[in-house]
Amino acid sequence: VSNKMDDYRAPKEHFFQPYAMNGGTILAIAGDDFSLIASDTRLSEGFRIHSRETPKTYKLTEQMVLGCCGFHGDVLTLTKRINIQMKMYEHMHNKPLNCTTMSQLLSVMLYNRRFFPYYTYNIIAGLDEEGKGCIYSFDPVGSYERETYRAGGSAAAMLQPLLDNQIGYKNQNVDRKEPLSKEKALVLVKDVFTAAAERDIYTGDGIVIHVITSGGTEEIKYPLRRD
Repeated sequence: VSNKMDDYRAPKEHFFQPYAMNGGTILAIAGDDFSLIASDTRLSEGFRIHSRETPKTYKLTEQMVLGCCGFHGDVLTLTKRINIQMKMYEHMHNKPLNCTTMSQLLSVMLYNRRFFPYYTYNIIAGLDEEGKGCIYSFDPVGSYERETYRAGGSAAAMLQPLLDNQIGYKNQNVDRKEPLSKEKALVLVKDVFTAAAERDIYTGDGIVIHVITSGGTEEIKYPLRRD
């Protein structure tokens, strides 16, 4: 005998959700003759940690690194397509992509998917044609701009105000702004990620920092809390 209450139960909705949020945070800073980009290494979803050793930085050339986090499936697809487009460009023009050209290419790739966007936060760090540090930040549909510092990902709302204060000197009454050194930038990155790991459950386990100079890219690792 069927349960008479079945007639009163509301229908259960089933739907397909194409996106997921896998957390992670990226941060980039540009100096006079260097740039650096960093990310944490935690890959998670909800209250589950899938991996503790998955950085969100992807080395494109010896002097250019992409930071990409958000939905990890879209991250993998986008980085794979970027590598394909870079090889096609090198074969057609007999030269590697520079940071400015790469930012334009990524903008077009994101805009082509504007009706079903990649759920990713993207930042490119490298050196420009004059050897100065440059970073480009993007929104999901390809709008981008060159900046001095930018944070993206799950802890961006916590990191960005700290960068505004320490690098942009926002809301500070200072007569002279000190130039940002590479050593100060490294200490600042470690400090802001340590602070973010205390408040954001999607950021943690470790930091991977890429320091980009005219001599190439140096990778530095630093542990964070693992709970």
